[in-house]
Amino acid sequence: MAPCVYKLLALSVFAAGNIQAAPFTLPEAIRLALQREPELRASGGKVEAALGQAGQAGRWPNPELQLSLEDFPLQGVGWSASKRLAGFSQTVPFPGKKGLEREIGASGVRLSEAELALRRAETVRAVKAAFFQVLAAENLVKEGSDLVRAAEALASAARKRVEAGAAPEQEGMRAEIPLEKARMDLADFRRDLAVARRALATLLGRPELGEAAVEGTLTQAANPALLDRLPSAELAGYPSQKAARANVNRAQLAVRRARLDVYPDVTVGVGVGREAITNESMGEIRVGIPLPIFDDASGKRREARANLAVAEAEAEAAQLRLLREWNSAAERVRTASEQAKTLRERVLPKASEALRRMQAGFDEGKYLLTDLLETQRTAADARIGYQQKLLELNIAQAELEALLGKLNQ
Repeated sequence: MAPCVYKLLALSVFAAGNIQAAPFTLPEAIRLALQREPELRASGGKVEAALGQAGQAGRWPNPELQLSLEDFPLQGVGWSASKRLAGFSQTVPFPGKKGLEREIGASGVRLSEAELALRRAETVRAVKAAFFQVLAAENLVKEGSDLVRAAEALASAARKRVEAGAAPEQEGMRAEIPLEKARMDLADFRRDLAVARRALATLLGRPELGEAAVEGTLTQAANPALLDRLPSAELAGYPSQKAARANVNRAQLAVRRARLDVYPDVTVGVGVGREAITNESMGEIRVGIPLPIFDDASGKRREARANLAVAEAEAEAAQLRLLREWNSAAERVRTASEQAKTLRERVLPKASEALRRMQAGFDEGKYLLTDLLETQRTAADARIGYQQKLLELNIAQAELEALLGKLNQ
């Protein structure tokens, strides 16, 4: 059995028995969401409905069985003297109508399938963003815990200096202030983590997993392969673009179909029977043609042309909107990646080294407590800022991956 299956089983055991669940990974979270997301199930139902509609669109209407009694007297002999006929009639659509209706049905299937794919892409993107929020929140809790321990150590050292008479009482009180601030920050980080976990669990359709941990790491640098793509060529395959093209195609077919509405369908019928008085067999042929006197279908043609104009405008708007999303996400990836690199390679090493030297100098009596507290806070802010930049980078990169159809990366 694959490891991911074991983990999914562990999550199920957690849900049933309320015991600690094993951490789950991003692919497992995506799999859970795709299995349980109600809007995805609704979109799948729309595909089924479109398939049924498409299958029905090309069918002719059923023939009608007709029985008739003609020329019977109202008094006297009665029914036995009537002319009796039996037959059927069939409405024959004007050539081209049913073919276009079948094409419209097929276009509707493509539209619903594209909408399902779009909903799937949006779900995966949302799961990735929520998953990264949990990872970043867990990292911030670790940073906050480290900051509390460092503040506790500093406060303890300050109290010992005061007790030994080597420092005024104000120094011990001053050291307590950043300790309380660090504890408050840690409480905020833990609250944010609980909120992020519950949000992810709700998105997965499993609220009972709100306490479950996740397993993974945040990407620390942008993927060059994503940023080097030509968006105009790559975005053509995005589901929203496919849906827009399918909608335009369906509207074009509807215009062609509306042009044929002015040409009536013909109803033909045949029948056979017997003349009651002479007892002779007889046949009958009927042809019915509607006359387009009061309804020339001009309203349908106008409606179809307007719907085509709307579909074309919506397709153009969707293309521009998608390009804006791409440019925005790509710029955020570049910016967050550069800032994270600066923090990782330049700011964090300098902050750590400055804190180490300041701590050593403070222990030797070279620096004041205020200097050490300020350096400690600067280093902590740099570490927290680095985690926030990694979160921005990962969320923006997840948007690019979704736009390129790379949903499971």
